[in-house]
Amino acid sequence: MDAVNVAFGERSPCPCRSGLSAMSCCEMDLEAARRVTPTPGMRQAVANAAAKLKSGHLERAVHFATAVLERAPLDIQALRTLASVRLEQNRQHPAAILLERIAIEDPFNFWAVSKLALLELSRQHYFKAEQFARQALRLSPTSPQSHNLMGVALTNIGKAAAGEYHHRKALELTGRRVPLVLANLALSLKNQGRMEEARELYREAHMAEKRNRQTLLAWAQLEEADRNLDAAKELLDKVEAISAPSPATRQTRAAILGREGRLEEALAVLDLDDPRTLRPIELLERGRLLDRMERYDEAWQAFLAGKAMAIRMGGRRYLQAEAKALAEQLSDFFSPERVAILPRARVRQDVAQPIFILGFPRSGTTLLEQSLSVSPDIVAGDELTTIHEIVAAMPRLLASPNEYPGALAEVWMGDKREELDSLRDYYLQRARQLNLLAPGARFFTDKMPLNEMHLGLIGLIFPKAPLIHMIRHPLDIMVSAMSNFFTHGGFCGSELETAAEHLVRSTSLVVHYRSVMELNYKAVRYEDVVGAQEATMRGVFDFIETPFDRRSLSFEENVRFARTASYAQVTERLYDRSRYRYRHYLRHLEPVLPVLEPLIAAWGYDV
Repeated sequence: MDAVNVAFGERSPCPCRSGLSAMSCCEMDLEAARRVTPTPGMRQAVANAAAKLKSGHLERAVHFATAVLERAPLDIQALRTLASVRLEQNRQHPAAILLERIAIEDPFNFWAVSKLALLELSRQHYFKAEQFARQALRLSPTSPQSHNLMGVALTNIGKAAAGEYHHRKALELTGRRVPLVLANLALSLKNQGRMEEARELYREAHMAEKRNRQTLLAWAQLEEADRNLDAAKELLDKVEAISAPSPATRQTRAAILGREGRLEEALAVLDLDDPRTLRPIELLERGRLLDRMERYDEAWQAFLAGKAMAIRMGGRRYLQAEAKALAEQLSDFFSPERVAILPRARVRQDVAQPIFILGFPRSGTTLLEQSLSVSPDIVAGDELTTIHEIVAAMPRLLASPNEYPGALAEVWMGDKREELDSLRDYYLQRARQLNLLAPGARFFTDKMPLNEMHLGLIGLIFPKAPLIHMIRHPLDIMVSAMSNFFTHGGFCGSELETAAEHLVRSTSLVVHYRSVMELNYKAVRYEDVVGAQEATMRGVFDFIETPFDRRSLSFEENVRFARTASYAQVTERLYDRSRYRYRHYLRHLEPVLPVLEPLIAAWGYDV
């Protein structure tokens, strides 16, 4: 019996399905593994594994690699071979575990960290991908691959302008117009609302590689987002002429048909596939179509199926402990006594100021931003990550031994009392880099959902900034949360119960902040924007001390691309089909009624 079989006869296989035993994989004794010295026989087996991988004999490569790793679990070359096989087999979970093991033991291993960045991008774990892409760029700053990976990661976490820089740098370093990089650059421009520039890049990439279906699909999605539905369908036809329809092409076609009101046809496109083969994004698209067709129970089942599948595929669950701990820390730190002695940043008169549009995802923040940004006084900023950047960097920015919010205690020191001005300037510098400080504009919007968790910090660095809190019937928010994917709020939207929990948690913090500090705050009901549009919008413009612009009543004519999940809805005339639609789902929402009833009453709603 060969060595690897002997090992498995004595040990159980690791649940991660790497192909190793648990004791040589996820349950290994790290200190013991680090003390192993490879024998000449092991080194020969490592070489054999690499040779078999190169010749395409994957099972033999696995045989030799695992034989080594059962005895030397941290052998880098054997790990590389086994990880390469799992990547070749598209077994992403064990591949990620093996690659991370290499990166931990050898942080300077460019191959491993770049593969990890690419793998996490393919799994749509964009924040994790960003970490590995940054390390790859640190290790190889002149590599076009490093810049391209960084550009893709940044674009997908809401930093498209920075992503654009890295894609252009990749093109500069290669000295060629690489079609893949051109298409990635096009996405960065699209996500900045620069649709015509993006369109030209997709056209150039397509002309260079006419049978590249990914470029054509991305171009079709741009045309759909830019309301050119006929052009989008023509491009999809070209994709499906190259290869059979895929779940991704069908989801895009279904979205287009749905925008045209052809709901039965849209559903039929998705149902051409066995429902068991649909990905989470297609399942939610199917649910949204069923909702519009008034087949509510079927819609809810599709929502549940999509959310559950996302978790099974490695999607994150709610970071409950972290969210609870942060909320408690914020509530404790921002006490009346502390708030009274905390200084405030001064207001900059020389640049545009932020308008913070607060609210839970799917509560109407995009609708309000699209309405306000028709005014020449207001530039739309979309979901800015800058407050989160300040939170993460605060110990360094304030030279504090404490994490946020405790790091804010530094500003009680006489030599740091003006450091809040530095945090303000950090925020405004990011806005400048994103081209939000337009000449003549007085304001720009920041509608990052759940920024209200950090309302205390915002109130310190922008004490006069308008804070507009979009509220909506909590049960309607739950229905929208279940019918869409979002990562905000520590992945609270992964399940119904955790979405409800985080809505209550974030709202409780708002109540606390308002009780201990002066804030330039206004709550706006989504239902009032829909049902009493002009009066409500006049009130909002009055609140921010800007002349009312009648074009805000026709926000659907605002040609800018809203870079959020609700981009399609805000290109339609105002409708009320989303008001109180929870009534169709009430029996499915019963599990969260006890959690939400106090908030429903506090906000003046009923069930």
